[in-house]
Amino acid sequence: MGGEQPEETAASLPAEVSEEETAGGEPRGKPWLAALLAWLLPGAGHVYLGRWLRGAVFCALVLSLVFAGASLDGRLWRPEGNPLASGSAALAALLSLLSAGLGSPYLALLASGYRGQVASFGYEYGTAFLLTAALMNLLLVFDALDVSRGRKP
Repeated sequence: MGGEQPEETAASLPAEVSEEETAGGEPRGKPWLAALLAWLLPGAGHVYLGRWLRGAVFCALVLSLVFAGASLDGRLWRPEGNPLASGSAALAALLSLLSAGLGSPYLALLASGYRGQVASFGYEYGTAFLLTAALMNLLLVFDALDVSRGRKP
């Protein structure tokens, strides 16, 4: 009655967890190729790793954000000027670098001469959509890298 604890037996203790069970999954493909494909085309890294549904959903999500951002005439950040000239130029360089995380959609918009329209009613929303798509794609690059290394199931 005095708060005695029952003695634990070997059968009541949890079994030791092996490294394979904590790793998340088996390594698949080449990590650098999965990351490159994921960057080039949203979802392509997951498709390369055999995650067809996940890749298709990610592709649809990122491309719909890009389409919405471009439809709302959002700003596509691009490298311009000297990033060391002032604080705002450094911020523009950082946002340009992050925007390049979109991969081929970014390159396609750059090649088409897309700039966005500041006077458009949806300019700020469109800019937010484009940056969100870029950051989402960068996360997907890291996700594909983790899956290919066996860190995620």
